[in-house]
Amino acid sequence: MTTLGELKKSGYKSRSIKEELRENLIKRLKSKDLGFEGIIGFEDTVLPDLQTAILSRHNILLLGLRGQAKTRIARLMVNLLDEYVPYIVGSDLYDDPLNPISWFGKHTIETMGDDTPIAWLHRNDRYTEKLATPDVTVADLIGDVDPIKAATQKLNYSDERVIHFGLIPRAHRSIFVINELPDLQARIQVALFNILQEKDIQIRGFKLRLPLDVQFVFTANPEDYTNRGSIVTPLKDRIESQILTHYPKSVEISRKITQQEAALTDEQRLIEADGLVKDLIEQIAFEARNSEYIDKKSGVSARLTISAYENLISHAERRMLLNDEKSTFVRITDFLGVIPAITGKIELVYEGELEGPAKVANILIGKAIRTLLATYFPDPEKMKKSKTGNLYAEIINWFSAGNTIHILDHLTQKEYEKQLNSVPGLKDLVKKIHPSLSKNQHLLLMEFVLHGLAEFSLISKGFLETGFEFKDMFNSLFTAEFEDDEEDYDDNY
Repeated sequence: MTTLGELKKSGYKSRSIKEELRENLIKRLKSKDLGFEGIIGFEDTVLPDLQTAILSRHNILLLGLRGQAKTRIARLMVNLLDEYVPYIVGSDLYDDPLNPISWFGKHTIETMGDDTPIAWLHRNDRYTEKLATPDVTVADLIGDVDPIKAATQKLNYSDERVIHFGLIPRAHRSIFVINELPDLQARIQVALFNILQEKDIQIRGFKLRLPLDVQFVFTANPEDYTNRGSIVTPLKDRIESQILTHYPKSVEISRKITQQEAALTDEQRLIEADGLVKDLIEQIAFEARNSEYIDKKSGVSARLTISAYENLISHAERRMLLNDEKSTFVRITDFLGVIPAITGKIELVYEGELEGPAKVANILIGKAIRTLLATYFPDPEKMKKSKTGNLYAEIINWFSAGNTIHILDHLTQKEYEKQLNSVPGLKDLVKKIHPSLSKNQHLLLMEFVLHGLAEFSLISKGFLETGFEFKDMFNSLFTAEFEDDEEDYDDNY
């Protein structure tokens, strides 16, 4: 169909975008298809509220901390639109041929009648997104008078034809998203009042009646959590549904999101990454969200775990390339490569600033290891009181005898294995608890045990430039005290 006449003969009926979203959602729900593919962890919380809002034909405010998939949800709403809708060719506002709102659309139909040419707009083109920043103007969002048009066409400034429309009128029959709404200046937010309620727009004092058909979606951090701005109360009142988002509620859900979103090459996907290291990545984020060093009001984005996992794989890949090896697996030592991904995505409070971002990142990794150790092995604290004997005793005693090992991040597979096998009882412990695992998994768990014992202060872990040093806890404490005494001596004399 290429003309208005053909469209009328087909029996096509116009719908508002909110009716369109509602009716298509109803079809999906009846077929047990929830839509919003790729959104994980919101099935019983956010998505039911969102579907309710769409069924109610509401404008929507998605309220939550950063990295909670707010923008992604808004973009996926496009899938609930019809695949194609007709519009009048040449119309800046993509006028509905059966219900034009612009001067151009009405004039074209008056002039050409059923011969009015139409084209078809794909749903992917019916989405407009704007990040709210302090420099956004009313002209950007709504429009402004174009004096050149007025002069060349000899039109009055109050004539619609001299207006250069902004983003919102051009989003007619579309989904329009404003991200980080509180960052929009209050006077700009006020300009949205009439559009949401009465469908009026005012440009340079000229009142214009344009019954815009727009599905608005706003995203924002909770007002109390941001010092950059807030949503003015009358605007908030005009947004019918406010939906709270949240972070993943379990490591399993968080892990699914990371594995889905991580951008790995085909070569990187061949690097072996055990479930343990994947869980450790997720546990770091959970520890960060509860850390006294990190600003809880700012939140810890899901992008932290995605970037951290990508870095983890790349760190292992780098070692494999430097050692000219054909394959490798992720080690605990590779978490040294995760630190840059953590430090850039956490907002520190005063205590965290005193520690420094790198140290806080190491603390988070250590806490994650401590938390998961009890999942894979007996709790070292309980082992101390065990009547059947401490499973870690042989390992701890070996270090107490003055022995030391270095696990460096550039070790070849053979060197790595040799270092771990040099600790008596370590291999036997892992095989006893996890007898059916592969050789690489046993080596990974052997290193994991050493890091875990260090987190429980049963052995000492020192940070080297390219790895870790493990030794006796008491000797390291004595050495540290001796060094402090030497510094005091130097200060006094």
